[in-house]
Amino acid sequence: MTQRKERADALRNREAVLAAADDLFARSPSPRGVSMDDVAAAAGVGKGTLFRRFGDRTGLVRALYEARIRPLRDAVESGPPPLGPSAPPHDRVPALLDAVLRFKLDNRHLALALEESGSGSPYQAEHYAWWHRTLQETLRQIPSVPDGDFTAHALLAATRADLVEHLAGQEHMTAERMRSDLAAYVSRVLTPGRESGG
Repeated sequence: MTQRKERADALRNREAVLAAADDLFARSPSPRGVSMDDVAAAAGVGKGTLFRRFGDRTGLVRALYEARIRPLRDAVESGPPPLGPSAPPHDRVPALLDAVLRFKLDNRHLALALEESGSGSPYQAEHYAWWHRTLQETLRQIPSVPDGDFTAHALLAATRADLVEHLAGQEHMTAERMRSDLAAYVSRVLTPGRESGG
């Protein structure tokens, strides 16, 4: 009984920490402005609890990001078209990139915090490797794309959180415009030579 209560308390603490971190990252003008002290105070837990559960600030940001993106990952791994694996590749690639962009637009500060987390290259992160692998495997089914590995990197670069933040925050580009421009770019990549040459 005591062990079960401890597990329930730990789960409640984890949910409280994630909710507090989510709120702080959403309200902070810069992800760098949110410290572990801030999160612990907002969640009503000790700083030691935070470090034991998440390791460090990067681990906390990653856990929050994964909790948010899990439904999207489930849809990509086992859902129906256009995101799921049974979708035709020409439909799936733009749908995947649109989904990444929409997620980063909806979670701008959290996505930026993860990319700025100081855990080395963002390209080494598990979440990036997963998206790259998924895109690469889908692009491999499109004969007009000769190098799925590089193309997957190039397409994902158009959805980087720092670029999304710049376009939305500094250039005041609307989400609709960003999605439209990305869709046009993806279409050109998947169908090279479609435009009339100069």
